[in-house]
Amino acid sequence: MSDLRELYQDIIMDHNKNPQNFHKLENATRVIDGKNPLCGDHYTIYLLIENDIIKDICFDGSGCAISKASGSVMTTILKGKSVKEAEELFNNFHDVVTGKINFDDAIIDLGKLGAFAGVAEFPSRVKCASLAWHAMHQGIKNENVEISTE
Repeated sequence: MSDLRELYQDIIMDHNKNPQNFHKLENATRVIDGKNPLCGDHYTIYLLIENDIIKDICFDGSGCAISKASGSVMTTILKGKSVKEAEELFNNFHDVVTGKINFDDAIIDLGKLGAFAGVAEFPSRVKCASLAWHAMHQGIKNENVEISTE
C-alpha cells in the first residue's frame, strides 16, 4: 500500500505544480468565491452549465498545495458531467476526505479522488481539500454566494 500512497502523493504534487483548468472562464454562467481563512486559501470557481451538463469548469486564485491540487483534479473530473453526477462525486469526495471511505476502498473505487484519502488523517487539511468542491457544489445549486470554511 505504501507504493500507492506515494503514487497518490505524486498526483497531488503534480496537480499543484501543473494545475489543470487554472484560469478565468469569461463566459461562465456561475461564479463562486471560496475562502479558507484558517489556511489563507482563496479560489474562484467558474462554471458553464447548459442543459444540466457542466460544459466547462475552471478555477483561479491561490492557496496551499492540497487546495490547488483538489481544485485541479475536480475540474478534470467534472468537465462534461451532468449536475447529478457532480453531486454524487461531491458526496464521494467529501466521504473520502472525512474518512468515511477508507484508503483501500478509495483507491479501488474512486480513481484520482482516492489521492485525497490521506487527508482524513489530518483533520485541519480537510477544509483545504474540500474548499473548491464546496464552492462548486453551491454553484451547481445556482447559489452564487461566497463560501467560507469557517
